[in-house]
Amino acid sequence: MAYGRYLVVRLINALVVLIVVIFVISALFNKVAEDQLKVQIEENVRAATKDPAFARMSETKQKEFIENKREYYIQMYGLDKTYVERVLLRTKGTLTLNFGKSHKLPSPTGSKEVSTIIKEVLPRSILLFTTAGIIYSIIGILVGLKSAQRAGSSLDKGISIFALVTLSLPMWWVGMLFILLFAFKLQWFPASSFPLPQYENFFQYAGGVLYKMFLPLITIVFVSFGGWAYTSRNLVIGILQEDFVRVARAKGVPERKVIYGHVLRAAAPSIVTLTIFTLLGSIGGAIITESVFNWPGMGRLYWTAIQMNEITIIMGLTFVTVFLYLFGMVFADLIYGYLDPRIKVGVSGRM
Repeated sequence: MAYGRYLVVRLINALVVLIVVIFVISALFNKVAEDQLKVQIEENVRAATKDPAFARMSETKQKEFIENKREYYIQMYGLDKTYVERVLLRTKGTLTLNFGKSHKLPSPTGSKEVSTIIKEVLPRSILLFTTAGIIYSIIGILVGLKSAQRAGSSLDKGISIFALVTLSLPMWWVGMLFILLFAFKLQWFPASSFPLPQYENFFQYAGGVLYKMFLPLITIVFVSFGGWAYTSRNLVIGILQEDFVRVARAKGVPERKVIYGHVLRAAAPSIVTLTIFTLLGSIGGAIITESVFNWPGMGRLYWTAIQMNEITIIMGLTFVTVFLYLFGMVFADLIYGYLDPRIKVGVSGRM
């Protein structure tokens, strides 16, 4: 029960943090957003004056019509309220997923609804970066385990050097080298990953998508898995010195069971935490990498929205990012309790 209350408290804390962050962002961007609304109001009023009925009005009636229209839109957008009320309304709209509409930037299907724009790019970021994250995490952990088992060997030194070299390489630079090699020299894969193919058959479509995203996928995996291997290696080497590992070996437990049954389980909380936040971070995309491979994901949308001053899109993307990270923190706490019983005991003692 104490652990359950602990998770409830963590959920409440996450909700409070989400509300505070969105409120602060709303306050910071409120002035710019309202300036855009005022421009939109003037455009709406100007469009209303093009009605033939407006031309038949007297000059006095025309002025009255314009003022009434302007006042109508001001009230509709809540610009007649106090500053605090306007910020609270913007915060409420964001928290209820009512992000509004973009001013200039449409989605690929032509919609200006911010929620639709995000829904169309989010799956692309998940498809590429989350898939790559899963692959390089698994490869990195397995390679790191082998390296830790043979600490000081040629394999271990080679993996450590490879990790340090690849971690220092900019992903966009490696991406351009891979494009030059695989797209232009060997012509195995396309240089641009978008637009995605259109097929009637699902399997043909899936194959076409995999073919298009293979080049950015191997770029991300190549640059990232060495760092994972190095991190896993250092973590496992520390655990291999623990007493429970020595006892297991002294009892004659097979080395494979020692590594995968004892050592990996002890390292699981740290690895799971790193994995969760790696996957969550990958959902946000990568601005430069997406630009190099022409992959329109979350990162490039964020950059485009900043360039075009699309405050509603920036607010929507910020909400999605903050929500996912807070969800990841709560989920990590839940997994911790399952993997490490000491956390449950510690929580019970405090409560």
